[in-house]
Amino acid sequence: MPFVKAHRNAALRKLTGRSQGSVEYKHQNISAVLDRLSIPWIEGYKPMANFQASLIDGVERYLLGPEFKLSAQVQAAPMGFEDQPALLFEPPPQLIPNPINEPEFLQRLVRKFDPAERDARNRALGKQGEERILLSEQMRLRAANRTDLAERVHWVSDVEGDGAGYDILSFDISGEERLLEVKTTSGHQATPFFLSENERALSVEKSDIFRLVRLYNFARAPRVFELIPPLADFVNLAPTNYRASFTL
Repeated sequence: MPFVKAHRNAALRKLTGRSQGSVEYKHQNISAVLDRLSIPWIEGYKPMANFQASLIDGVERYLLGPEFKLSAQVQAAPMGFEDQPALLFEPPPQLIPNPINEPEFLQRLVRKFDPAERDARNRALGKQGEERILLSEQMRLRAANRTDLAERVHWVSDVEGDGAGYDILSFDISGEERLLEVKTTSGHQATPFFLSENERALSVEKSDIFRLVRLYNFARAPRVFELIPPLADFVNLAPTNYRASFTL
């Protein structure tokens, strides 16, 4: 259903008795919270911080409700990638410092709705992202008159299953292999993601041909960049769990 900001703003003013500016500012506050959760917010309401704890409570109630749970299941883009052009790789984002003096109630919400964990659970999103990159690589090679290489691009994780440490075997135009590990999100460019120890180890072992491909903004207009090892030059790698065994 089309969303018209002006109509929604007018309806909320009638309901609450607040001014147009007040309604817009509150929406910008909501955008700031959703931005921290890497959840798409309404375009036109640029994130504005300095919100109250009561706003966090309202956002949390919505995220726990059935409406959001339904939308979260369909955050992947529609199928039909064959009709879309090859993706253009852009520069990766710069490392940024943690927010200073961020309120604890916001930190708690981010921990509860961890965007990296949310994306990792969304198998459909991950698979569609891999397919989009697979077809994009094939189109890129065909455009460079390397149809021979395009036909050899292989969706490893789909055919052979996870465990290889990468998802797609591709090539550059000279014929050198590219081992692509694809990480997909409907969130923004700096949305965190999980990296397995197998993937990290392969990025060290095969640093010359391993590439971590980050596909973001997937539900709206997919954009992409790649990280070239060493990965620690681009992201902060923090261990998240331990493997417990009964052997010394």
